[in-house]
Amino acid sequence: MSLLFTPYTLPSPRGGLALANRIVVAPMCQYAVRDGAASDWHLMHWANLLNSGAGLFTIEATAVVPDGRITPGCLGLWDDSTAHALADTLQRARTLAPPTPVCIQLAHAGRKASSAAPWHGGQLIARGHGGWETFGPSDLPQLPGEAPPTELDLAGIAHITAAFVIAARRADAMGIEAIELHAAHGYLLHEFLSPIANQRTDAYGGSFDNRIRFPLEVFSAVRQAFDGVLGLRVSASDWVEGGWDVAQSAEFANRLKSLGCDFIHVSSGGISPAQKIALGAGYQVPFARDIRQASGLPTMAVGLITDAHQAEAILQAGDADLVALARAFLYEPRWGWHAAAALGGEVAAKENYWRCVPRDAQAIFGKVSIGMR
Repeated sequence: MSLLFTPYTLPSPRGGLALANRIVVAPMCQYAVRDGAASDWHLMHWANLLNSGAGLFTIEATAVVPDGRITPGCLGLWDDSTAHALADTLQRARTLAPPTPVCIQLAHAGRKASSAAPWHGGQLIARGHGGWETFGPSDLPQLPGEAPPTELDLAGIAHITAAFVIAARRADAMGIEAIELHAAHGYLLHEFLSPIANQRTDAYGGSFDNRIRFPLEVFSAVRQAFDGVLGLRVSASDWVEGGWDVAQSAEFANRLKSLGCDFIHVSSGGISPAQKIALGAGYQVPFARDIRQASGLPTMAVGLITDAHQAEAILQAGDADLVALARAFLYEPRWGWHAAAALGGEVAAKENYWRCVPRDAQAIFGKVSIGMR
């Protein structure tokens, strides 16, 4: 049997979360809301991806405070209004798809907040033109010429930690089964990890132990408040000499494991425009393999994984436990169905769709062909 289509259970204090297969829809920002509240776009988007055949669906980076949004159009979970919109939209989307576990990525954008949407250039928006004050571990801008962020003081660090906890409790209350903390792609938790963005001289900067302190405090606080599946996404490498690297990521993963981490999702980059990324098919998979071997944590590989046989090979080689895809699902929302047809697997689908697949692929639903009256 294909490993990609064998069940997998993510551990948790609740006893684990059963996934029908090893395919994960990775979080993908949509920049499609106003004031943080999920919209009809998300109803369509989430329902589509919940019908994709994946074993786990992850909601995009969701800001825990308003100034933690990447853009004015980013999703939030910081008050009753944003919680109601997210819960209502997700509940409606879930009724339109087979039962599929849902994960949410909780995030703070740090110095990369207050930015324009990608199709508007993605640059920092000035405070007088719809932008807002940004925060980081140090007063170092992401790009030369940008206004620097405000260096977080101890009260600010405590406030953001509490916001992650509150958001986690809200997610739990609406029935979301898993949480991923975003410590990748140059956002706040990654900024504290990387010596490129973190040049503090207090207990939160300098040494490796100091730089990982805030992300570990956030993780520990959320772990105490949430007994579902809890993991973290990490940028395993800054792709910049002298920056955060895979060896540090592996040790960070070991520290997370000791605090009760249930999985680690391995990405890379995002901290500096000086990064030199060696792009290619599955280019981040070696990072996932190294972190998995060093920590023993359930590991998700992601990054230019587009083909079912490629995904299967990653699992067969023992490089990861789960395979996550993002843009491939936007281009082909039924990617999981096609993968099942290619590898001899089965996926769940609403009965409304049972008649749609070609005759030679009927087995992917585990159902007999249903004719047209």
